Parts: sequence; structure tokens; C-alpha cells
Amino acid sequence: MLDKVLIANRGEIALRILRACRQLDIPVIAAYSSADRDQKHVLLAEEAVCIGPPSAAASYLNMATLMSTAEVAGATAIHPGYGFLSENADFAESVEQSGFTFIGPKAETIRLMGDKTSAIQEMMAAGVPCVPGSGKPLTADDVENREIADRIGYPVIIKAVGGGGGRGMHVVYEPDDLAGAVDMARREAASAFGNPQVYMEKYLELPRHVEVQVLCDTHGNAIHLGERDCSPQRRHQKVVEESPAPGITPEQREHIGGLCVEACKRIGYRGAGTFEFLYENGEFHFIEMNTRIQVEHPVTEMVTGVDLVAEQLRVAAGEKLRYTQDDIVIRGHAIECRVNAEHPETFAPSPGKITQYHAPGGPGIRMDSHMYAGYTVPPYYDSLIGKLIAHGDTRDAARARMDMALSEMVVEGIHTNLALHEWIMNDPDFAAGGVSIHWLEKKIRERLGKG
Repeated sequence: MLDKVLIANRGEIALRILRACRQLDIPVIAAYSSADRDQKHVLLAEEAVCIGPPSAAASYLNMATLMSTAEVAGATAIHPGYGFLSENADFAESVEQSGFTFIGPKAETIRLMGDKTSAIQEMMAAGVPCVPGSGKPLTADDVENREIADRIGYPVIIKAVGGGGGRGMHVVYEPDDLAGAVDMARREAASAFGNPQVYMEKYLELPRHVEVQVLCDTHGNAIHLGERDCSPQRRHQKVVEESPAPGITPEQREHIGGLCVEACKRIGYRGAGTFEFLYENGEFHFIEMNTRIQVEHPVTEMVTGVDLVAEQLRVAAGEKLRYTQDDIVIRGHAIECRVNAEHPETFAPSPGKITQYHAPGGPGIRMDSHMYAGYTVPPYYDSLIGKLIAHGDTRDAARARMDMALSEMVVEGIHTNLALHEWIMNDPDFAAGGVSIHWLEKKIRERLGKG
């Protein structure tokens, strides 16, 4: 097993990693910014080292500081969590070349799957269904780009090759609007990701976001752990996730999961990863792969009983997977609500001191959070302050437990989106299951009287 792990992250995922390390008797070093000295994982870690000021660029994104901290503190491995440097191939490469273990895929795999067009080409070669598209970056030739759009069929969407989170994305309904949209997407992509390349795909009108969790070792073994539905989104950011996805049959799960497993073997994947799909009219369309642990991994853990973070650590240590595909059985249903420090109607960030905090409990309830009474939410980072997960024998049971847990939860001193989640759980469309990725934003506009 690994001798000592540096946690190169913050918040609930840093605490989650610490707990998995404790479970496996691995000492940890918490690398924290000066704004995070009172975080729970920092207070609980065997060692904690301040790596810089609040700015992420000067702390959690500072590769040189993280590497020197790992060396001085005697770490043998680095866990990047999600966000920050978790999908930075240069960081993964530097970690491995410096003699540390990167708890994640190899650098070349991150590069391959981080470039959206190369990822799509690789998945097509592996037989994974993809959204019809350009299959390569668009050129500056407006005539050629229009021919591609004509072949795909309008509407089309322009996306950043190196992007994500909705930045650099533009939907085009008419040929005359194509050139302008491509130029605008290029500028946004260059600004957000340092890479101006964009590509084109068919724009699906009412798809769902369904993703498949995989786990692979360094001995050629790979399994999938079923799928998650992450369709309730706002501004391309997930709000509620669940597993299994409503309406997906065991046969569909076996088929798409099997394709993902074979793709993993083809590219030599290691660790935990997620294949993301748009699902419409009974068909899956690959859009990207996340080469890291996902925010929503707990719902998969709740329905499979597999500790994904602990398995990440075991795989990084060179162990073989402890599970075969036959060992993975989906039991019941799990729903996760992302709890954010933000106003429930304006969605403005709400940093500040938490004056009171009460976590819900009861059968099937799990709360992953670094919150505590007296903790001050800093204004420098993502607004996620916790994840509330409910598990039940059926989807209705899980939803009922979530509704009860939300009503019990108390967070005072700052604004949170708990009221939004209570409303979602009781909405008839969500209760029926299978809403599209556009559903939540439309409902929010209607709820606020904005159309």
C-alpha cells in the first residue's frame, strides 16, 4: 500500500480522500491555502502544510509548490481529487517523473481523453456510439464548415476542443449564423482554456445526461459500475444526480457498460473514470470522458457497495481489482443533491460564517461535507459545501428519504440552495423520472416568473 499521500485539494473531496486513506491506514499530508487553514481535513490530517495565499493560481494550481511540498513532507503519492489539477496531464507527468505516484490515469491517457476530438475518434474506433459531428477541429474555411453542418443537419453546436462546463459552446439553428458562432466560440475557448480550437456536433434537442462509471487496474482488468443520470443542470453544471438512471434497462446497462470497459482496455486506462453520454430516443451518444473521480461518485457507491476512492488508492498502489463484473450488483436507488453556498433564487455566491449547522440522518442518509458550525466559507473557490445522498429500495423511497433529509437539514449564517432541492424533489416531472438536461433551467425561469 502507499506510504504517504499528499491531498492536493480542498473541501469535501479532500475530507473524503482523507477518510479513505485512514481506512487503509495510509498517513496523509493536507496541502492547504491560507484561506483553508480551518478546513476539517486540515485539522484531522497527520500533517498539514500551507502552500500559498487564497488564490487558487498561487496555491492549489501551483504545480511547483505542490511538488516541493510532497518532496519535503516525504509523500510517495499525490491525490488530486476533482477540479484544480486533477485532469492536468502536465501535472500527472511531472508527478510520475519526479518519482511520486499519481492517483489517477497516466498522463498520455489524460491528454488523449482531454482533447475532445481525439477522444471522440478513439471512442469511434472502439465502437462506442458518438454524437454525429465534425470528428476533428474546425478550420478557418467557412465554406467547409458550412458543408459539415449541412451534412450533420441543423441545429448544430460548436464546442471547445479543450473545454468543459459550458464555456465556448454555441448552438446554431441557421446557416447564416454559423461563421459568427464559430468565431465567438474560438475566442471564448482561447480565453478560458488557452486553446482556440473548436469542433461541431449535432445539437440534440431534449437529451438526458447519462454517464457510466468505470474502474480499471494496471493488470488489464476493467469493470463498469452502472450508470448515473445527471440531467438536472443549471448553466451546464450538475445539480442533482442519481443511480441507476430512470428507464435504463439491465440490457442497455450491460451493453453500454461493456463498450466502455472495452474502450478502457483499448486505451490502457487505470483508476476511476467516467464516460459521459447524451441519451435521447433510447440511444447513447458519447460526449467526453472525465479522467478522475466525479463529484457524484457517492450515488454509485451507495447502490454498488464499492468504495471508489479506496479502490483508486489500491489501484495506484499496484493492486489488482478486487471485483469482477459479476460482483457488481445494483441494489436499490440513490439520489444526490449538491448543496451550494448560494442564494436559492439569484444563485449569487454566499460566502460567510456558518453560525448553525445540523446534518440530517436516518436510514439510507449520507452527508459528505466539510461544513461545521463556526466554519467560514471563503469567497475564492467553488460554492459547493456538501453533498446530501439518500438511498432506498426504490427510486420513490430514495426521493422520499431525500425530501425528509432536506427538511431536517439546517445551515444558517449563509444562503444555500436547499430550498431549490426541496422543490425539485417534489416536482411532478422529476418524480416521474427522465427529465432532460434543459428541464431545470426552464422550470427555474417559470418559477421565478421569467418565462
